[in-house]
Amino acid sequence: MLDTLINRNALEALAGGTAFQRGEEYFAVGAVGRLRAQEDKVFAKVEGTETYQVELWNEDGELAGDCTCPRAGDGYFCKHCVAVGLAWLNELGSASPSSDGPGRKSAKAKRRDPWKDIRQYLETQPSESLIEVLLDVAQRDDRLFQSLLLKAERTQGGGNAEKAFRRAIDDAVRIRGFIDWREVGTYAGNIDQVVDSLAELLQPDSAAMLVGLAEHAIEQIENALEQVDDSNGEIGGIVYRLGELHLKACTMAKPDPAALAERLFRFETTLPFGLCSFDAATYKTPLGKKGLQRYRELAEVEWHKIKPRTDDKGYDTHRSAITRIMERLAEASGDVDELVAIKAKDLSSSYRYLGIAEILAKAKRHDEALDWAERGLKAFPDRPHDDLRDFLVAAYLKRKRNDEALQLTWIQFEERSGLEPYKKLHEVAGKLGIWPAQRERALAWLDQAITKEAASTSRWKPKPSTPNYSLRVSIALWEKDLDAAWTAAHQGTCDRSLLITLAGKLEKDRADDAISLYRRVIPAIVDETKNSAYEEGVRLVRRVGDLMKAKNKLGAFGDYLAELRVQFKPKRNFIKLLDDVVRSMTFAK
Repeated sequence: MLDTLINRNALEALAGGTAFQRGEEYFAVGAVGRLRAQEDKVFAKVEGTETYQVELWNEDGELAGDCTCPRAGDGYFCKHCVAVGLAWLNELGSASPSSDGPGRKSAKAKRRDPWKDIRQYLETQPSESLIEVLLDVAQRDDRLFQSLLLKAERTQGGGNAEKAFRRAIDDAVRIRGFIDWREVGTYAGNIDQVVDSLAELLQPDSAAMLVGLAEHAIEQIENALEQVDDSNGEIGGIVYRLGELHLKACTMAKPDPAALAERLFRFETTLPFGLCSFDAATYKTPLGKKGLQRYRELAEVEWHKIKPRTDDKGYDTHRSAITRIMERLAEASGDVDELVAIKAKDLSSSYRYLGIAEILAKAKRHDEALDWAERGLKAFPDRPHDDLRDFLVAAYLKRKRNDEALQLTWIQFEERSGLEPYKKLHEVAGKLGIWPAQRERALAWLDQAITKEAASTSRWKPKPSTPNYSLRVSIALWEKDLDAAWTAAHQGTCDRSLLITLAGKLEKDRADDAISLYRRVIPAIVDETKNSAYEEGVRLVRRVGDLMKAKNKLGAFGDYLAELRVQFKPKRNFIKLLDDVVRSMTFAK
């Protein structure tokens, strides 16, 4: 129950200190509207820069919350959620800091369920009075008015019902100008309400009507989406729901299969976003044999217009759609040769060859798979996809073509020296039982590459630079060779995150080395001059303090803090955070 989940400590833990404080201010000024509780959920409006809708609920025994504000949209438990939580505690008579104590139980016992009270009241009222109340509310609530109107039209039946639904769809989808993310919630809500009414048509006597209405709604929404910022996927979710309704309605109503196939094919190839699937496999049941045949006929006509391609000429929407349809038809039939022939119509990259090789390998046609992979490597010798080369390496190892497997792996390491190519080299050479020699070769090659890169000059790098040993450190960390990592870290420059990681691993047995690494990176972090950097810097300062305290060097740590204060005196926000460190430590000599 929410009564046991909502308390001040829980709200502050979820929101953080700053957001919790702002939530307290919102609650104190009465920004929270009337609370509505239902089962394990509580709803309320909060007046801020705008009016925000807030919901708190029990999610598997944990308190969860959502709000229509941008902060909550980014996944945070916002100040508005805090304010509603505090209002809930206040309603229980428990908003004070002591509210988490025994007093909660008695307050809970006094609380009444408002929905239960309302239901009991309504059950005693005559129908005429309830009708009047409902009509009065509908005059002020457009969504309720639309919902009641559609229910009434459906009850009356006939062509007027379908016209009313189409009009409701058009009114909800219609836009005037671009709808940004701040407005999309209201826009989506209007459409969702109409879809709720459409869902009521999923009945034997109205499913045929629903088929046409769902198609109309999907097409209208897809076209409107070009003027809507649906980055959070609200509209997309509604279209997906409409697609599910459409499929169920087709299965129930059994429309003419050939006509259905023609409409489905048009939607699959023309809708701008393709948010729900209209392919033949999805609609196999309502299409039946006749519909599937008609769908294939339409697809093959368009497919024959597609020309073979060996060069990447950019994305072609129509080509992509018809290719996808043909691939799904081939997959549904289980015809591997047909699927390969479809894939082979576009050989514009080595990755396309890989796709064919993987299909053949899955069908246990390994020789053909290898042939296609080798053809891809030959067709694109200067820019083969690494996944294609990995496929070939695995195939060569199975055939004991060990030299070719090792050579391809080395090419990847030399082209793009990094930790992942190094790991691949380790894996392949390990399988061949030659890793120690190959490791020595790889590290020697890497040292030469680092030196060469540092000595090189160009228009953008007019002078030689200090060698960057970040990759060498990352390899040593992966190999858990802390001595090698420490040595590499002191041969030149190194990525800051790697130095911090190395320091963390050295803390237990080599505390002084860890301290020196932390002290090395802290100035560079603070010099970024932003609050997040100051917070990270102070976090590392505290690590230094903990390590020095463990070595009975708090006096020396105090001297270090004094040096930092002098060095970064102009950075007032950093100094404030540093003062917190001073207050939390006892500097006994």
